[in-house]
Amino acid sequence: MNKTVDAIKKEGNFLAISILVAALIVAGTLIYVFGPARGTGGNEVPEGSEAEAGQPPAVGDDYVLGDANAPVTIIEFGDYQCPFCGRFFSQTEPQIRENYVKTGKVKFVYKDLVIIDGFVAGGQESTNSAMAANCAGEQGKFWEYHDFLFETEIADGEENSGNLNKNLFVNLARKLGLNEANFTSCFDSKKYLAEVEGDTAEAEASLPQLSTPSTFVNDRLVSGAVPYEQFAPIIEEELK
Repeated sequence: MNKTVDAIKKEGNFLAISILVAALIVAGTLIYVFGPARGTGGNEVPEGSEAEAGQPPAVGDDYVLGDANAPVTIIEFGDYQCPFCGRFFSQTEPQIRENYVKTGKVKFVYKDLVIIDGFVAGGQESTNSAMAANCAGEQGKFWEYHDFLFETEIADGEENSGNLNKNLFVNLARKLGLNEANFTSCFDSKKYLAEVEGDTAEAEASLPQLSTPSTFVNDRLVSGAVPYEQFAPIIEEELK
């Protein structure tokens, strides 16, 4: 399956540039790749491979799942609309959480790499989802909300379909028992827009090529929706 767009308009620290977007299938793993690899002129990153990264991302003020003192840090750059991020979330991440996060060996961090909004004029679903998740985080429910968003998008199965909207966000907040008025005020004010844009800018500094999902295991970058059987040995190496 291949998808292309003529241009993705980047905001904040990103310039408006024309770039190729490809959905690649290599060796059974999946990834969205955006634009040429830094310094190569190419437009592909091998799936499941470790790539040379730029400046490794810092945890910063992003929400941490697990023991903050865990010896291994996993940082994922993802987009809530990205089907391959959904694949990683549903097939690989549950085993990482069970075998490494719950046992105190790994802490997990999610950062927003908003790209799919650029597939259509005026797209906002990825950005709005990311802002909503941060608003839920204010009330201590970031990870539960993060999970709900991915589950909802996986069930929908389409990008930019309009399903990730304010009504949905408020309903998810209500299901989690959040203070609805505070959540709505947070979302309507775009309180976390700068935070979301900052994560996306950090991805540009950290990744040799913008792609989702892109996951750092400490300072080692793994590209694509890598199966758990390939991902776990990298964690084990970092635990040594």
